[in-house]
Amino acid sequence: MTTRRLTRRQRLARTAAVAAALLASVVVAVSLLGGTSAPLIPPTQHVSASLAAHRAGASPGAGAGAGAGTALDAAMFADGSCVAFAPTSGNRHLTVFLDAGHGGPDPGGQGVTLRGTTIDEAQLTLPVVLDATALLRAQGFRVVDSRTTASSVVRLRASDLAGSVFSLSGLHRDVAARAVCANLAGAKALVSVHFNVGASAANAGTQTTYDAVRPFAAASLALATAVHTAVVAALRAVPSWHVPDDGVVTDNQVGNSLTAQGAAYGHLLLLGPASAGFFATPSTMPGTLTEPLFLTDPFEGTVAAGAQGQHVIAAAIARAVTAFLVPAGH
Repeated sequence: MTTRRLTRRQRLARTAAVAAALLASVVVAVSLLGGTSAPLIPPTQHVSASLAAHRAGASPGAGAGAGAGTALDAAMFADGSCVAFAPTSGNRHLTVFLDAGHGGPDPGGQGVTLRGTTIDEAQLTLPVVLDATALLRAQGFRVVDSRTTASSVVRLRASDLAGSVFSLSGLHRDVAARAVCANLAGAKALVSVHFNVGASAANAGTQTTYDAVRPFAAASLALATAVHTAVVAALRAVPSWHVPDDGVVTDNQVGNSLTAQGAAYGHLLLLGPASAGFFATPSTMPGTLTEPLFLTDPFEGTVAAGAQGQHVIAAAIARAVTAFLVPAGH
């Protein structure tokens, strides 16, 4: 995770935006007494009814609606994890793998909204992935999601837990299982959605990561650049959001391994190569990991926790993946 800090000009702009948002929240409270309301987040690109329906019925066995999917390996993966969804309009005969970072015993990073609500990364990556899934299905893609519920991806065994959280070996198994799922899916592109955390509320911005040592590194860079450009543009298109651009980086710059062996590996497990005695099942397609916002910045945390912010990010990811897999004129 990065430690990008805002410049003085960016901090001033962010302060003004935060003040405006806080004022809006006061107006909302006043409206309960009969005044005129103003939303905390600008009312553009709200989640559509079809996306809401997909969120509600994404897990296997949820019915025959728009969200019904098929588990690829019920023995290996937790219920609602590694689930394939057929296209809902046309069929490009291409599969996209989307990963909602963290989940189950791993809440991911923690942040706070402008109103002081504590937010966990795992709770916010999932709706982004579900929205992007619905949008890509409508574009004719088959989509496989690493998880469609709040659970882990791998089916847990006793040794995977240390109390109520993952053991180190359990965390390793859960992330490795996502690469296995992507390979099992036959995906042509992998996008993992995370949110960033920093040492202070001054850390802010969008960062996207790829692995530069794989045989398909050039394609991964192209995918990462497409996703990053689309997400930054989409967030900046909303008045007052002022999200900095932290750039596209290689995964050896962002690792936060908890073990010496992981630190020596030097890559993100989901994107990186095989390593004897450490990781035997790497992903086999171009991939990228996007961190659109910092949860530890209360303003960006508020955007990340809102349905509008989640959909803005999801729509950007869907546009980028479509452009990557189906070049203009095809």
